[in-house]
Amino acid sequence: MKLLRYGPKGQEKPGMLDAEGKLRDLSGLLDDITGRTLGAAARQVLQAIDVSRLPLVEGNPRFGVPWNGISKIVAIGLNYHDHALEANLPIPEEPVMFTKWLSCLNGPHDDVIAPLEASKLDWEVELGIVIGARAVNVTEQQALEYVAGYCLANDVTDRAFQMERSGGQWSKGKGFDTFGPVGPYLVTSDEVADPQALSLWLDVNGERMQTGDTANMIFSCAHLVSYCSRMMTLEPGDLIITGTPPGVGMGMKPPRYLKTGDVMTLGIDGLGEQRQRLVART
Repeated sequence: MKLLRYGPKGQEKPGMLDAEGKLRDLSGLLDDITGRTLGAAARQVLQAIDVSRLPLVEGNPRFGVPWNGISKIVAIGLNYHDHALEANLPIPEEPVMFTKWLSCLNGPHDDVIAPLEASKLDWEVELGIVIGARAVNVTEQQALEYVAGYCLANDVTDRAFQMERSGGQWSKGKGFDTFGPVGPYLVTSDEVADPQALSLWLDVNGERMQTGDTANMIFSCAHLVSYCSRMMTLEPGDLIITGTPPGVGMGMKPPRYLKTGDVMTLGIDGLGEQRQRLVART
C-alpha cells in the first residue's frame, strides 16, 4: 500500500494510491493515518479493502507528511562509505546518531524556508524507515518485523550551524522549521522486497547532484532499527532517516550551497518523488 495524507496544512485527510496511481480517499474509514494505523493488524485490515470502491480524489491536492503523530525523528549520519569520504571524515565504527526536531516536518512539495541566519544550506536525499510496533532491544534478525514501511526524506541542512556553530551538536543545523520534507507517501514493507536494493537521486535546478544505492550503506536498515532500539524505545510512527549518498554541496570543490529560488527534486525507486523550492523567510 501507498498511504498518504492530502489537503491544506493542518487539515490533511487520509488517503492511498490505487494500482493505477489514482488518489483514493480513506476518510470514510479512518480519521487519520497514525502510528496506530501502522500496526500489523491495522495494515492487514487496510490491505483487505477493495480500493476501487473508495472515493476518487479529483484534482491535484497538496500532500502532507504521510502519517501523523510521529514521536521522534532519529537521523543517521555518514552511513554511506563514499559520503564519509567526500566529507573528509572517518568511516564510523558505530552508527552516528542525531535528532531532527518534530517542528521541521514538511510536506514533500512544500517550500523550504531559509533561516534568518542561513549561510550554507545543503541537500540530502535519504531513505526513511517507519516503525510499526514498539521496539525495545530487538535483534538484527527480528528488526525488519518492526517496520511498517519506508518513505523518501530530504535531510535539509545548514552546514554552518552543523559544522561551525554547533559545538558538536549536529542537530543545531538539521532541525530548522521545514528542514524535514517527508513523503509523498509511506510504502508498506510488503511492497519493498529489499530495502538494501533501492536507487536514490537528487537534482538541484534540474542538474543531477546525488546518485546512490542503499546497497552502499555502511549500516543496513535492519542493523539501524536494532541499534536504535537499544538506545531508546522506538514507538509506532517513529521515523529513522538512514543517511545520504555522495553528491552533497558541502563535498564539492569548491562547495556549492542552495540559493533562494533553487529547486530540489529527489526520489527513491518505488517510494515516489519530492520537489521543494527554497524561499526566504518573510
